[in-house]
Amino acid sequence: MAEYEEELSPEEEAAYRAAVRKQRWMLAGIIIGGILFLAGIVAAVYFLLQEGSPTDTIRDIFIIFMALESLIIGAALVVLIIQIAGLINLLQNEVKPILKSTSETVNTLRGTTEFLSENLVEPVIKLNSSIAGMRRFFELFGLKKK
Repeated sequence: MAEYEEELSPEEEAAYRAAVRKQRWMLAGIIIGGILFLAGIVAAVYFLLQEGSPTDTIRDIFIIFMALESLIIGAALVVLIIQIAGLINLLQNEVKPILKSTSETVNTLRGTTEFLSENLVEPVIKLNSSIAGMRRFFELFGLKKK
């Protein structure tokens, strides 16, 4: 870091140190939160294993919450399947015909450009080259001034 300090202005160095300090505090907060979470789990297990604790009631409530969560996930999966079916329908019935129509249009345009090239552009180029040749011929024999 000593070699980088020479290149940094005082404002940049202060900003760098503040960012490092913020990262350290964030990391410390995450570590402390993890330790508190693990301590909470250990305390919950200890108190639930005591004689006369409402472990059965808590277990039953947890099972009910898990069942409700399964219902919610099932409903979300049904909605997801319906959305996928709609997407497949869109691709088959709308996008595929559009692509087919676009392909036909491109093929028609290709044929039109070939037709114009053969029947319009080539004769014009040949005519211009013939005129340029005749013009040069007349210039060489002095019948026309440059």
